[in-house]
Formats: sequence, structure tokens, C-alpha cells
Amino acid sequence: MEAGSISPVARLRGIFVTGTGTGVGKSVVSAAIVAALAARGEKVAAFKPVITGLDERGGEWPLDDELLAKHATAGQSREEVAPHRFGPPVSPHLAAEMAGEQIEALQLAREAREWAEKADALVCEGIGGLMVPLAGGFVVRDLAVELDLPLVIAAQTGLGTINHTLLTIEAARAAGLNVTGVVLTPWPDEPDRMQKNNRETIGRLGDVSVCVLPETSPDQVGEAGAELPVDDWLEVAENTPPDIAETDEEH
Repeated sequence: MEAGSISPVARLRGIFVTGTGTGVGKSVVSAAIVAALAARGEKVAAFKPVITGLDERGGEWPLDDELLAKHATAGQSREEVAPHRFGPPVSPHLAAEMAGEQIEALQLAREAREWAEKADALVCEGIGGLMVPLAGGFVVRDLAVELDLPLVIAAQTGLGTINHTLLTIEAARAAGLNVTGVVLTPWPDEPDRMQKNNRETIGRLGDVSVCVLPETSPDQVGEAGAELPVDDWLEVAENTPPDIAETDEEH
């Protein structure tokens, strides 16, 4: 290659799902996207780089890795969906420290890309919010930047969600991430005035499309996900030119 030339970095096809915090419906939104893509015949891979809280079980909903593996169609086991696994329900960096292990930050992006190459689309689910540490100073936002996927934010419907969601949007855009949508969930059949206003206000102040995901179940997330604008989110990646990386050669 001639000095000064540039080469494109292949862009992944997929979606990165983050949340405004823990327990805001991020896994349900991720599974809904995976199931909706799978239902129309796409080979879709799911990836959650680190999972904690494996010691906690029970309830209607399975753990994140199980839920994603259930609906993915790239032939993944739970361990392949979530390769870094810890029992205590704590932040990934602390869980690894408690287990005497070390997570290599850039390895997470490599693992995600490997699954993306084996599928038509990749749905990557983050851990907690964008600023949750994964390894050292490497946070979820850094992984999203490495993968350069359209970002979808899962958020709650009630009091406090305007602040949490707008802060997440601001943190994402400050790093150059493309925030393609916000999903409020679980959206009630008859939303009250505050919930309706939350949706309108987030969309207006955040300059972002805000859609909703109703209450669903582990077996019906595909039907719920079919109502999400998944094609619009994917189109962002497909129509955006790939990043251009300069060579190390002098120019």
C-alpha cells in the first residue's frame, strides 16, 4: 500500500443496547430485537461481554445470557453469549477482582466481532449503563465506541427517567456514538399523563426518536420486538460510511 493511503475498517451490522442504569429493561429490549430479527429468518448473534449476578436466580425472567441464547439463531450457548461470567451481583470490574481474574478490554471487542462475522446481525447488550467499568478505566461506552454500532437506550417510563435518559444521551454523543433510539419499557396499555410527557420530553430535548415496548414475557418478546423500528436502526449502520483508518506509514 502506498504511503499516505487509507483503508476502510469494516462496519458491523447490528445494534448496541445500553440502559440508563441497572434493571431498566435493557435485557428485555435486547432479547426483543434478537427475537424479532430471528423471526424473519435472519441469523442473529447475541453478545453480552460480561455477566454478573449468576448467583441470583428465580422469577419469571431467566438470566440475561439464557434469555439471549434462547432467541439467538447463531447456534450460541449461554457461555458463548456471555463469555465472562461471575456470581456476585456487582460491577464487572469488581466481580473480576473478587474472582482473582483480569478482563482484557480489547478482547471484548474481538469476541463481539467474531460473532458478528458468523451472523447476519449482532445485538450487543451492555452491562448497566454506559459508564459502568468493565476493566480498569475501560467502560461500557468504550466498548460501544470500539464496535461502532447504532446505540439504542432502554429506559424506564416513570419519575426520574427524563434526567437519566438525557444524561445517557449526552454521554453517548460526547464519545461520538450514534444514538438512534430510546425505548421506554414496560409501557402500560393506558399510560398516564407523566409517562406520556416523559416520552415527549425525552424526544424533544434529546432530539431522538422515542418508542415503547409493552409488558411482555420471555416467550413473547419476538412479538413485542416486531413493533420496534429495528430496520430503521440497522439502516443507520448500513448507510453510514465505514471508519477510515490511516496507515502507520509516513505521509
